[in-house]
Amino acid sequence: MSKTDHFVSERQALIYAQLQRHGRVLAQELAQTFDVSEDTVRRDLREMAARGECERVYGGALMASGTTVPLKTRMGEMPDRKAILGQAAASLVQNGMIVFLDAGSTNLAIAKHLAVGLKLTVVTNTPAIAAELAGNADIELILIGGRVDPSVGAAIDTTAIRQLEHIRPDLCIVGVCGLTLNGLCADIYEDATFKRLACEASAKTLAAVTSEKLGTPAAFHVASLSSTLTLVLEEDADNDMIGSLADTGVNIHQAGLSSGISSPMHLSKDQSR
Repeated sequence: MSKTDHFVSERQALIYAQLQRHGRVLAQELAQTFDVSEDTVRRDLREMAARGECERVYGGALMASGTTVPLKTRMGEMPDRKAILGQAAASLVQNGMIVFLDAGSTNLAIAKHLAVGLKLTVVTNTPAIAAELAGNADIELILIGGRVDPSVGAAIDTTAIRQLEHIRPDLCIVGVCGLTLNGLCADIYEDATFKRLACEASAKTLAAVTSEKLGTPAAFHVASLSSTLTLVLEEDADNDMIGSLADTGVNIHQAGLSSGISSPMHLSKDQSR
């Protein structure tokens, strides 16, 4: 093995270690970490994908196993990007709404950015989100109970489903593992089932999606693309993907831009379903 090959294999081993810790890697961040070009990182990821060590996605790669990274780990990843997404998504929530706030680190950022004085009923199955909102006197907080799945960080069992059946939110803010032209998707069957039921129970659905999830398939379907879905995407989201998504009729809002691709959702608490 040449010296160059040794450096390549060592770098790829370190990339794989990051994948094991975090479940995903970004090419731009890897290029900065290893002081190499993004083309070099993309070549590494292609070789690793060919060996079955990862799955390449826009902007980086995911673990090939398709397992969900625990919520506690995800909460520490990309905090600045998620804060921008969270602020943009929170700005679309309207006074008086009944909102179901699903599990997810980006959804936790949304909870943190809900406007002061906004009077809402928030239903969540996620203890971390409930803890964030518990001190807000303007929010009526309803916590769905049951066994908390350690990977999802939320209650998604039959007890939680039975409680969800009695709630009809104006808006479901759903967390997802991937977004393709076939719709929103998740890695864990039980989690996808719970998310799908929450979306079906709600008048409208919103998903805030980081760029590496665009075009990324996951094992289980959550929701199809339709006019009742609003997507909040990052400013650097792929333009071709945005165009294809817009053709399906979904509403698209890009965080960090002065105006979204389409008008923000208009839905009051009293709007009929």
